[in-house]
Amino acid sequence: MILVCGEALVDLFIKARGEGGLDAAAVVGGSPFNVAVGLARLGCPAAFCGAIARDPLGEELVATLVRNGVDVAHVRRSDRPTTLSLASATPDGSVHYRFYGEQAADRDLPAAALPDCSGFAAIAVGSYSLGVEPVGSTIETLLAREGGRRVVSIDPNLRPDIIGDMGRWRERFARLVSHATIVKASAEDIATAYGQDADVGAMAAAWLAAGAKLVVVTRGEQGASAYLADGAVLDVPARPVDLVDAVGAGDTFHAALLAFLAERGKLDRQSIATVDHETVTNALHYAASAASVTCSRRGADLPTRQEVEAILHERTVA
Repeated sequence: MILVCGEALVDLFIKARGEGGLDAAAVVGGSPFNVAVGLARLGCPAAFCGAIARDPLGEELVATLVRNGVDVAHVRRSDRPTTLSLASATPDGSVHYRFYGEQAADRDLPAAALPDCSGFAAIAVGSYSLGVEPVGSTIETLLAREGGRRVVSIDPNLRPDIIGDMGRWRERFARLVSHATIVKASAEDIATAYGQDADVGAMAAAWLAAGAKLVVVTRGEQGASAYLADGAVLDVPARPVDLVDAVGAGDTFHAALLAFLAERGKLDRQSIATVDHETVTNALHYAASAASVTCSRRGADLPTRQEVEAILHERTVA
């Protein structure tokens, strides 16, 4: 089982009417929340650790986890409100967010609420929970405690407007990477965190030198690359798709990567450190195929295992 730790929130998609006024659609989400749901839909047992409000939006968040088969035993219920993010999609499918979460429930996770992790093969964390308090410090405590015992997978999935001080974020991320087995990042995240001229290969090499065993960088329609501890760089193309929006695509890729490795008995630190190139390449194809399904649908509607396997079957036949 994989423990996913971080935020759960509600995305509010706003669209202006031609005749005036606004239409709004509320969708449960949050990057770690999506990863947990994505793992479960792919047939990989998952649990969610995070603080979720007792308000009606929080009730729906918990109900969604339960409906999808995610273990909620480590969910902390909070009297604070649910974070809202106003989401708007651009014509190219990218999405811009504005968060309203100061003093909200998803930050209300003290270190005392952390579970015993002895039953988990891996821990996945990411997004703005890494950079806001007190949950950011709690996650750092978790990774420092567990990083030497089991796989830790990190996806920065940056939200600069809510994180604020990027200098402090970079300092913390460097500490988190020292506990990580896998770092999954988008090229966009790297540019946001380290500058538009940041060398992706150099960043991957630095993370590997810090202790990570596998670094995966996604580049949207340009595909994805894996950087291995043996110095190899493996590239796969993106699967062509009629893009609706990219909401949840990175979360889908992260979940599918972990699910693929778990299914093949590779989700331990030693196996990832020595994983063969064919397995990594197949994992990238699997994750890219899963992400393409999410991109073909509105919002973070992550695919099932059967949907991804159908795509891979088509690819094999072709």
